[in-house]
Amino acid sequence: MMHAAPLGMPALVALIATALLFDFLNGLHDSANSIATVVSTRVLRPVVAVFWAAFFNFIAFLVFGLHVAGTIGHGLVQQDLMDPQLVFGALVGAIAWNVLTWIAGIPSSSSHALIGGLVGAGMAKAGPAAVIWGGLGTVASAIVLSPLIGLLLAMGLMLGTSWGMRRATPFVADRRFRMLQFWSSALISLAHGGNDAQKTMGIITVLLMSQNMVSGGGFHVPLWVILSCQTAMALGTLSGGWRIVRTVGSRITDLKPVQGFCAETGGAAALFGATWLGIPVSTTHTVTGSIVGVGAARRASAVRWGVARNIVWAWLITLPAAGLVGALFFWLGNFLFR
Repeated sequence: MMHAAPLGMPALVALIATALLFDFLNGLHDSANSIATVVSTRVLRPVVAVFWAAFFNFIAFLVFGLHVAGTIGHGLVQQDLMDPQLVFGALVGAIAWNVLTWIAGIPSSSSHALIGGLVGAGMAKAGPAAVIWGGLGTVASAIVLSPLIGLLLAMGLMLGTSWGMRRATPFVADRRFRMLQFWSSALISLAHGGNDAQKTMGIITVLLMSQNMVSGGGFHVPLWVILSCQTAMALGTLSGGWRIVRTVGSRITDLKPVQGFCAETGGAAALFGATWLGIPVSTTHTVTGSIVGVGAARRASAVRWGVARNIVWAWLITLPAAGLVGALFFWLGNFLFR
């Protein structure tokens, strides 16, 4: 890739800190994905749940490769355009949108915000030619498919589990699925840490590459970047995000341990597949789809469709809104990084 004009060390550190701030806010904003179901079913107390989720957020790099980081780093915007101004625009655009939706208690997607900010900043710099449309098309398809896959997997699990446990007493079923939900919540936290933390890794790595600070040739994520991003996300999860927990955990549908287990397992399966394929998807998107799936498996009226509809609207506007903000901050970055 072409190398940008050298940054002073304070500016470079500030940009990396901004990326880690986004990662922290991602963990805080998306903590509901990991803990909402296990808290709302009263399997774990909130404080215990966030520590449990943060641990599995952190160790995710030991399980998954770094394919998602590669997609963010060179699969959406032409790599020779990735300079400090563009990275600044993408990150600040995504952070601004995350903060607004967090204040409003809306479970929008940090992933969509970052992708929108990245594409918006890229187009502000070089127009439509900046975008790798094939890569963006794959991500856009995943935006539509990931919640549907989560919904179908969770619904199938719910129907199969209900049939398999048809002779069990409610007490036995509840006790069994309380134990199983410990591990399904761990899986969803692992999936969240695996997919979402890699997005920030990709941003930091391409920034370092633009400054000729990554050795070894090709796209390579340094170990300190991996550990920093996983730590920032885990700390964000520890910080909570209780307004969004309430929306995801109780306002979409009422959850029992069996529904919590099926929602978490279905969502985790969809996220594991996307992460191994290197597709940056929305954990919020996918988990919400799986929660709708378990609610609909009981009966359509069990889902509060008005709440789900508002969340869908938030998803739809996130990409263009974050893109616009990303473009605005790219132009601001032109003045800051002269």
